Amino acid sequence: MTTSARNRDRVPGRLRDDGAVPHVRAATPADVDALLALWAVAAENDARPTDSAGAVRRLLARDPEACLVAEEAEEAEEAGRLLGSVIAGWDGWRAHLYRLAVHPDARRRGIGSLLVDAATTRLVALGASRIDAMVLEHNDLGQTIWRAAGYARQDDWRRWVRPTAGPR
Repeated sequence: MTTSARNRDRVPGRLRDDGAVPHVRAATPADVDALLALWAVAAENDARPTDSAGAVRRLLARDPEACLVAEEAEEAEEAGRLLGSVIAGWDGWRAHLYRLAVHPDARRRGIGSLLVDAATTRLVALGASRIDAMVLEHNDLGQTIWRAAGYARQDDWRRWVRPTAGPR
């Protein structure tokens, strides 16, 4: 099933106390400001140089289904509010998950698991046979989520980065 088909069907999450069920869909350019606001309060790290509206729009233009968001269900009081996000990157060779974030007041509802499951489904459908998740060394909450999802730390690799003067 393609991500577009899943978006139409809406991937269900756990019930809220009021019975409303969150769902997952691909982010759109209309979500950019809400995504940046979510990352500002939910991410367990400081703002990154890539955390800009332009960078998110470029991601969505290049791969419109890469950024998945969980939003409050239509019947909920705050219908449509972004509860979480994950980026499921695929370059045709490797699959990467990053920017998993759940709003602090929406945690413990299974939203992180819902996002990881939807991202995994997307990446496997694209052909991924192995998926890596990027999480900061000091992000204990993030490490707990990934461990619970069946991921294991890979100690023999280190990430090397180099900033560029490219667009923001």
